[in-house]
Amino acid sequence: MSEKEINNQTNEPVVEQKEKLPFAKNEVYRLMRQNLDSDKIIRDRVKVEMNKFLADILKNVCKQLNDYPYTTVDYEMFKEATYPYTNIERINEEKERILLHLNSIKADCDALAMDVEKTLKLNDRVENDSFADFSSQENEE
Repeated sequence: MSEKEINNQTNEPVVEQKEKLPFAKNEVYRLMRQNLDSDKIIRDRVKVEMNKFLADILKNVCKQLNDYPYTTVDYEMFKEATYPYTNIERINEEKERILLHLNSIKADCDALAMDVEKTLKLNDRVENDSFADFSSQENEE
């Protein structure tokens, strides 16, 4: 609700409680404006949620930085902690490459399994036939 809306029960303006956000709302909005098409309209809720999202990323990076036993955070640690966020395209490409390779391995395994089943069936018949011949020879004696 906005400040201009009126409470139907008391006929008084409803004042929206201002949410305490981790970053300046205008700065987040400015950055979004710089990176979105000019014809896009950004709803207020999106501005707020983007602000919270950026804070969550900051918290996750700091958690990873806390995992280091050192008291000083250096640039290499920072680069490693932010890698998943800064290299998401490369990570997705690597994921696709691995999945394609695994599918290729799976197809090879399926083909080998079919070959083994075919070979074993032939061998089973040959062995069964020779066993049947052998047992029939014993019965005749």
